[in-house]
Amino acid sequence: MGYSNYGVNEINPIPEGYLNRVTYAIKRSIGWDSKELKSVIRLRLLSDPGYPVWDVSYCHGVTKSGEYVDVTLPFSQLPKRQFRKAIVKYAIRDGVYARGIHILENISTLI
Repeated sequence: MGYSNYGVNEINPIPEGYLNRVTYAIKRSIGWDSKELKSVIRLRLLSDPGYPVWDVSYCHGVTKSGEYVDVTLPFSQLPKRQFRKAIVKYAIRDGVYARGIHILENISTLI
């Protein structure tokens, strides 16, 4: 966990060049259960100290053809405790292989 100059704790901060390379290239959204989705490259979760849930800020992915996309998720909040377990439960319900789309390893949190 990193502590920034702005007084926030952040895990997996935005890499340099991400906005220009990825965010500005996004033109459409697909569901996390889409057969087009190759990988989730960033799931951004935000919260406040003492607040019991994470709010989903955004989820970005890349398609099998290499296009960057917004990824639509079936949740907008996750419990702070065991949020990875909650993601897996949603994935099982929707027939999504969470590890296969790399969502669990590409989570960024900001408090």
